[in-house]
Amino acid sequence: MNTLIISGGNINSDLALDFMEKQKPDYIIAADRGLLFAWEHRISPDYIVGDFDSVPAEVIREYRAHNRIPIREYNPVKDATDTQIALEKAITHGSSQIWLLGATGTRLDHTLGNIYSLKPALEAGIPAYILDEHNRISLIRGEVRLKREEQYGAYVSFLPLGEKTEGLTLRGFKYPLTDHTLKNDSGLGVSNEITADDAYVSMKTGILIMIQSRD
Repeated sequence: MNTLIISGGNINSDLALDFMEKQKPDYIIAADRGLLFAWEHRISPDYIVGDFDSVPAEVIREYRAHNRIPIREYNPVKDATDTQIALEKAITHGSSQIWLLGATGTRLDHTLGNIYSLKPALEAGIPAYILDEHNRISLIRGEVRLKREEQYGAYVSFLPLGEKTEGLTLRGFKYPLTDHTLKNDSGLGVSNEITADDAYVSMKTGILIMIQSRD
């Protein structure tokens, strides 16, 4: 099941609507202010979650009138962000793939928190991606193969999620590596490029943040 989470960060409308037209998600979760984007574009989510402290009252009233849409409201003082809660719902609902729109923006703390929130999906074996007009962000571990024709933009960066990633090998890249320990205080993994039709990433320990980006 292809799940889309619409979160409350910056959303490029053209990108989002084109993505939805092509991907045709099976299940849509609106997380807090992401509900406003859904309302503005007449999108009917399958599940709504949040504390709704940043959603106009008339918007949440309109969706409450649709009794068929489950709404889970939280106290603004809580231990998890709305996006984290939406991700947990996507995982437990049986998603086979998860996409997040509106998970980046001007609040760097929220952006970083959302990237770290991808870890439970990784541990559950569910591919999860944060998408905006410049970046496609995911977490990877073990072995991953990338096709140049499917990459998002010209650049791909690898950053450890944690102190370090050991035994990192990159093949098919402009800057290859063999059995390298990549630490989180190094910029070595930034702005690489795929040069082969098929590129190969493997690591012995750790998790990498993979950011495919375009200017």
